[in-house]
Amino acid sequence: MDHSYSNTKPHQKGKHLKLNDRTTIQELHSKGYSNRAIARELNCSPSTVGYELKRGTVSVYRYKAVEGQSTYELHRSKCGRKSLFLCRHKFIDYVSHCFHNRGWSLDACVGYALAKGIFQKDQVVSTKTLYNYVDLGLMDIKNGDLPEKVKRN
Repeated sequence: MDHSYSNTKPHQKGKHLKLNDRTTIQELHSKGYSNRAIARELNCSPSTVGYELKRGTVSVYRYKAVEGQSTYELHRSKCGRKSLFLCRHKFIDYVSHCFHNRGWSLDACVGYALAKGIFQKDQVVSTKTLYNYVDLGLMDIKNGDLPEKVKRN
């Protein structure tokens, strides 16, 4: 690529666009290049260029690379699976209360909450997940507080 607007390292297919890729799209689009021509320069799909132009267009027919990048970062920050620990904190607080005040095991807390209908199935995490939270130190229960876990190697 002998153009002054070309990237030194071409975009890899299947990877996210970087700011310099978006700058290239902005320059080529302002010069009147088609989506296919821009895609050939970037080594990506023409639909990627179209989506990017749609994402970064702030006013009529004006694409800005910085706007596209900020919109991308906003969408990227919201993607991915959310932690059950954050979503089901009421149940986790209930388990912690029952463990410390009633002396129940984690499995007993889960079973009782489901059997008595205190929490619905989609509001409860599994016993294995609770033990993982204890191992990670996310709960106020420590491994030393669990009698069976202290006995085992």
